[in-house]
Amino acid sequence: MNACRRAMNTRYRPGRRIAALLTALPALLALQTHAGAQEVAVDDKLLRVCADPHNLPQSDDRGAGYENAIAAAMAKDLGRELSYTYFPQRMGFVRQTLRAKDTTTQRFKCDLIVGVPKGYELAATTRPYMHSTYALLYLKRGVLAGVGSADEVLALPPAQRAKLRFGYFAPSPAVDWLQRNGLFEQSIAHATLNGDPEESPGRIMERELSSGRIDVAVVWGPVAGYVARERGGDWATLPLKSPDPSIKFDYEIAMGVRFGEPQWKSTVDNWIAGNRERIDAILASYRIPLADDSGAVRAESK
Repeated sequence: MNACRRAMNTRYRPGRRIAALLTALPALLALQTHAGAQEVAVDDKLLRVCADPHNLPQSDDRGAGYENAIAAAMAKDLGRELSYTYFPQRMGFVRQTLRAKDTTTQRFKCDLIVGVPKGYELAATTRPYMHSTYALLYLKRGVLAGVGSADEVLALPPAQRAKLRFGYFAPSPAVDWLQRNGLFEQSIAHATLNGDPEESPGRIMERELSSGRIDVAVVWGPVAGYVARERGGDWATLPLKSPDPSIKFDYEIAMGVRFGEPQWKSTVDNWIAGNRERIDAILASYRIPLADDSGAVRAESK
């Protein structure tokens, strides 16, 4: 979803406004419960996807986004027509999409969420297809023109570092990182949700950086990579990996189906397993930083 409004551990989930994920995948969808269900027939002629209509780089209602690209590839391979049920990825998303039934047909509105955190409690999750991490998004200007890693940002002379303004979404691992490095007092918090369902973490931080209100955004890596790709020029990203195990930046993203549908889950699992390189190519085209098992960004993603 937000696999930024969705990605994280029990405290944080990069899912949309996760970005904050997973800017953004997140605790945004809590308070929903799941009930056991008997296997129901998933439409074998349609791949019905639950998605956010305004949440790039994950998805939009025009077919853009890496989740949409992955869904399109899956639909083609399974010989199914692709269809969508759209709803903003915030509180109630699963209830209004994956678990909701059409009042006329009494069928579930959609059968697959393409991006959820591994182990997501509101759906049965597949094997992960993406492992990414938080990152710094910034413009290569002034004192940031020559930095080549997040550690080099922290190592700037105190007088220079003190002038930088950081933006972040709360809650997210960015909070701990900023506090741990003495940067919290020079940072600006942004809510993971606001009243506009068409807003997304990427658009918010792009606007904040462009206006000069902040110098560095601490966001979910897929969001950072996508904004840098779209803007080009001086826009850049630096992946985050904390030496402190209590600050977790990297999360695995899977797909979500309803509980009680093992055959459908197996179909999706098998497709993911057989299309690793293809999925990685889609993610790379969106400049997603892909992490290894240690949480460090893989060489080909740098």
